Amino acid sequence: MITREEGYKILKKNLKNNNLIKHCLAVEAVMKSLAGHFSEDEELWALTGLLHDIDYEETADDPERHSLVGGEMLEEMGFPEELVYAVKAHNEVHGLELKSTLDKALFAVDPLTGLIVAAALISPEKKLKAIDTQFVLNRFKESSFARGANRDQIQYCEQLGFQLEDFIGIGLEAMKSISDELGL
Repeated sequence: MITREEGYKILKKNLKNNNLIKHCLAVEAVMKSLAGHFSEDEELWALTGLLHDIDYEETADDPERHSLVGGEMLEEMGFPEELVYAVKAHNEVHGLELKSTLDKALFAVDPLTGLIVAAALISPEKKLKAIDTQFVLNRFKESSFARGANRDQIQYCEQLGFQLEDFIGIGLEAMKSISDELGL
């Protein structure tokens, strides 16, 4: 399988927007943490998170193509089928069945990272270390806060056996572990 270093080079070649790259790093960190929780392949799960939005800049004006183009790109590069499918399925527009634990985790993690970043940015320090799970959970309950973070998608964590609060906690701790890379 392609190494993390090679995956990161592929990401940087395809994405120029620094905030989008940071989003991918955040999803990578949370996915790796969840892989550990489920005793799954941490390298595979981390790469899936890292590369899930590889086509975002190319498909930004055409959300109907987002994730399908990325999945095809990754398939052509020889990535494992389960990674390719999870990338394709994470965009709910396509209505692809979330079959594996990997698919379900990526689907729920993607918007969670955005919610956590938004919560950190409203803290006076604008840092992840300044917030806790309860702070993020309170923001989750405010429908006008971080509207782009799809609450239903985040709550899909229940399909993985998590309570929302625990899922947020895992995500927050994973992101705190790379806070320097995220600039938060």
